[in-house]
Amino acid sequence: MGSCTKIESLPPDCVSEILSRASPLEACICSLLSSTLRSYADSDMVWRSFLPSDHQAIVSRAVNPFSLHFSSYKLLFHYLCHPLLIDQGSKIFKLEKCSGKKSFILSARELSIAWSSHPMMWCWKQLPESRICRFAEVAELRTVSWLEIEGKMRTQNLTGNTTYAAYLIMNVCDEAFGVEFVPSKVSVSVGKQVQRGRAYLGCKDEKKCTMESLFYGNRREVMGKAAFGEEGEVISIPLKREDGWMEIELGEFFIDEAEAEADEEITMNLREDGYQLKGGLIIEGIEVRPKHIVSYHAL
Repeated sequence: MGSCTKIESLPPDCVSEILSRASPLEACICSLLSSTLRSYADSDMVWRSFLPSDHQAIVSRAVNPFSLHFSSYKLLFHYLCHPLLIDQGSKIFKLEKCSGKKSFILSARELSIAWSSHPMMWCWKQLPESRICRFAEVAELRTVSWLEIEGKMRTQNLTGNTTYAAYLIMNVCDEAFGVEFVPSKVSVSVGKQVQRGRAYLGCKDEKKCTMESLFYGNRREVMGKAAFGEEGEVISIPLKREDGWMEIELGEFFIDEAEAEADEEITMNLREDGYQLKGGLIIEGIEVRPKHIVSYHAL
């Protein structure tokens, strides 16, 4: 309590300035210490500092625009911590509650998917029965031998001095085939910086592997040897999200303040060019979020 008394003895503007240099989580903790600190921690000066400088522009891009005349900046901050569908429904924006850092999801329509306009290879479908689908359409793979998915965005849209990771959000149908033998090549590049890796699109299933071996024969052994890539190379597998989808990490990158201001292009890519027929993937989009988030929160 002694430390609280010392802080409370400072001029109000000074206390608000100190809290504005903390994090949203720390400001909330301080508001629990005393009623005086609560009045400072809940002030517009503090919570406006936690909002991104372009928050008004982001809100103006919302599919369902809402009034900016909130009773406080704290309420606006908490509103933006929920998914906001923007840009005619092609992207989702969200703030991280604890830090105020930005995250985005690019819909499948925002991605460059090889052969996606060919109805024999890909189909675009709605999933109205699914509560976990956030966009109007998803892309479903029918059959291709060459798979390439790429997304792009700008560093200026993200928070500086932050490590981000990009994740392909996808699902695999029960009838999926050809996605378990060889990991795809994945990469994320920011300017001249490139991180590369590999990732499996499907999880191993004993029954399915037995059936596929009848069709592919010895090709499975050959392709399996190629799956390990270079020595020490990390191979990712799909992980279950809380929203019901699966995700594969494409790579991570760090954005400093200079890169954010320079507005570099970020390119996120997944490619499998082994010319093996594959199908049964459903692509929702690519999420870019701060790397330190270790749980897969539903948006």
